Amino acid sequence: MKRLITAVLAAVALPAIAQEVTLKFHHIWPPQAMAPVRVIGPWCEKIAAESNKRMKCQLLPAMSGGGTPPQLVDRVKDGVDDLTITLPGYTAGRFPAMEVFELPFMTNSAEVAAAAAWDYLQKHALKEFPGTKVLATWVHDEGYVHTASKQIRTLDDFKGLKMRAPTRQTNKLLARLGATPVGMPVTGVADAISKGTIDGFALPWEVIPAFKLHEMTKFHTQTDPTRPALYSAGFVFAMNQARYDSLPADLKKVIDDNSGAALSRQIGKIWDESQTPGRKAAADRGNTIITISAAETDNWIKASAPIYDEWLADMDKRGLPGKQMLQDARDLLARYRK
Repeated sequence: MKRLITAVLAAVALPAIAQEVTLKFHHIWPPQAMAPVRVIGPWCEKIAAESNKRMKCQLLPAMSGGGTPPQLVDRVKDGVDDLTITLPGYTAGRFPAMEVFELPFMTNSAEVAAAAAWDYLQKHALKEFPGTKVLATWVHDEGYVHTASKQIRTLDDFKGLKMRAPTRQTNKLLARLGATPVGMPVTGVADAISKGTIDGFALPWEVIPAFKLHEMTKFHTQTDPTRPALYSAGFVFAMNQARYDSLPADLKKVIDDNSGAALSRQIGKIWDESQTPGRKAAADRGNTIITISAAETDNWIKASAPIYDEWLADMDKRGLPGKQMLQDARDLLARYRK
C-alpha cells in the first residue's frame, strides 16, 4: 500500500516538472548541405531558444538513422523518427494530390509555389498524411537537366540518354522529352553517374554542390527564364502526430509558432536564393551552362503537355476532383505571383 501511495504521489507530481524533449530529426542531406545549414539547423536552434532549451533536436543527417529516403514518410508516420524533411514523390503514386506541383512547367519561384502549396495542402491533401503533422511544404528552386558527356540543346538530344528523375511525374516528363527515365533519390545519383548507370539527371542547382555533382558532369541545360521551369519536386517538413500530441501545451505552441504558411514561404525563399551559389560551383569548374531559347522551351512544353491529361485521368480513377485541384493550384500560383 505504501508503495502504491508513493507511486500515485509521484505520478501527480510529474506534470509539475518541466518536461524536456529531444526530437529525432532524420533527413537525406550531408551536414554541410544548404538545407541543414540554412533550414534545419536554424529551426532547431529557434525551438530550443523559444522553449528555454526544454526542446531540442537530435540530428540524424545523410540517412544516418537507418532506412532509405523513400521510407522517411513512413518512419515519421510510425514514430520511428520524430521529424523529417523529405520528398513525398520518392514514394511514387502515394501522394497523388500533392503531385500537382510536380507537373512540368508549373512555376519558376519556389517561394511563390511554397505559399500556394501550403494553401492547397489544407484544402486537398492533408488526408494523404495520416499520423503526420505537416509543419511546412514547398518546392525546390527551378529544376534543370545536367549531363556528363552530351550537351542537351534540343529535344533530339535527349534520345538515347538514361536520365535520373526524382518523382513519377518527372520520370514521365523525361520520357516525353525522349530520354529513358531512371527514378532514384538524390542520394544515389553520384554513384549511378560514376558507374555509367545514368548519363545525366534532373536536379535543381541547390543540391548539386552538396553531393559534388558538378564535378561529375560537364553540361547543364536551363530552360528559357521567361517560361516556367522545366519541373519542380515538392517537400514536406513533417512531425509524428502522436509525438506532437504528447507535448505539453507550451511546447506545442513553440512548434505551432514555427510552422505553417510563413515557414513554408520562408523556406521556399531560401531555396530560390540557393540557385546562384549552386550554379556558381559549376561555372567555376568551367562547366558549360546552356540556356535554350524560348522557342525551344515551347517545344519542350508542347511535348510534355499530355502529362497533364494523364494526371487528370489518374485523379478521376482515384475519385479525386483533378480538374478542380489543378485549377486551384494554378489560381494559387497566380495569386501569390502578384
